[in-house]
Amino acid sequence: MNVRCWSIFLLVIATLPGMGGPAGAYTASDGDAMREAYVRAFYVQDGRAGWFKKSQTSGVADFWEEAEEIETVIDLYEAGSHGPDKAMISALLQGFLKFHGTNWSDNIYNDDCMWAAIAFARGARVTGDARFKEIARWNFDMVMARGWDDVLGGGLYWSTDNRSKNACVNGPAGIAAFLLGQLGDQPRYEAKAGEIYAWERAHLFNPDTGAVADSLETNGTFHTWASTYNQGTFIGLANFLGHPNDAGRAADFTRTNLTRRGLLLPYGVAGNNSGFNAIFLRWMVRYMRDQGLESNYLSWLQDNASAAWNVRRASDGLSWCQWHRPTPEVKPLLSWDCLASLEAVQVVPPPPPAPARSNPNNSSNPLTK
Repeated sequence: MNVRCWSIFLLVIATLPGMGGPAGAYTASDGDAMREAYVRAFYVQDGRAGWFKKSQTSGVADFWEEAEEIETVIDLYEAGSHGPDKAMISALLQGFLKFHGTNWSDNIYNDDCMWAAIAFARGARVTGDARFKEIARWNFDMVMARGWDDVLGGGLYWSTDNRSKNACVNGPAGIAAFLLGQLGDQPRYEAKAGEIYAWERAHLFNPDTGAVADSLETNGTFHTWASTYNQGTFIGLANFLGHPNDAGRAADFTRTNLTRRGLLLPYGVAGNNSGFNAIFLRWMVRYMRDQGLESNYLSWLQDNASAAWNVRRASDGLSWCQWHRPTPEVKPLLSWDCLASLEAVQVVPPPPPAPARSNPNNSSNPLTK
């Protein structure tokens, strides 16, 4: 291969999605395209009930995955997307009830119930349906009754085996309590949100580094592993309760320690962790906007959203959660694996379009006259 051909080859490779070269920034219309691809691939509606399939081929998304997918649709609606509307959000909540009922006490994982409580509280606010609020409230109260005690000074257990108290339940529970406070009975639920936050901050948050530890077991074992979704819910709760400095430390820790070449860590596919980055982005973007910190964080978040857009596959427009490499063309994808990309290109504001290059042959150019 001669030098000229080799140079052209390198240029082409550098511009392919996920190949590490210059990648095109996404636009608002790109976000709409990815939303349409996701809905086309995974959304099912039967009468009044809607849900997301587990994969492109079959199944129903798991309990907490479905709750988070509903939250993403609410995020899209609140971001002004032309796709989701109140009717779709209502259908998704009805679909959740179709598969899981109104009483979630048979789910041993307290965090699952709190993720769903957030989805229903947010859905109630969007749709105005008081029944969704009551379902969120009842299940929140149920989890608090079975999951909170004075062991380790308070805090919620991850599951009904009462072995550990985890960030993955306390962060969402605090957010759920705050949202319920906004929907009514404000003093009671906002006080509970503050109590949950105080416990998580005292036991799992490192104010010097901004790291949110995973959990503390009743036998004293401390698991310091930090993840983007626990960072995200801590940021969201701290922001809601008026602790922007704590939220900022958690955000900065995530950017410094939970990224690879600036992109949020890939958590693998077909697993429990695939959607972690969607949860982080939800609360990180809200914090950034509420506090007017676009100059600090927006370009970093846009880099992640652009990466998510540029690794999409050509056949159906879906993008998976591994933003360092292209989405494979030959395998059916899981809805949970594609959620973070959808969240990224919808909630992170796109960069402004590049200015048009001037045409030297344009008659308005005085040099051509």
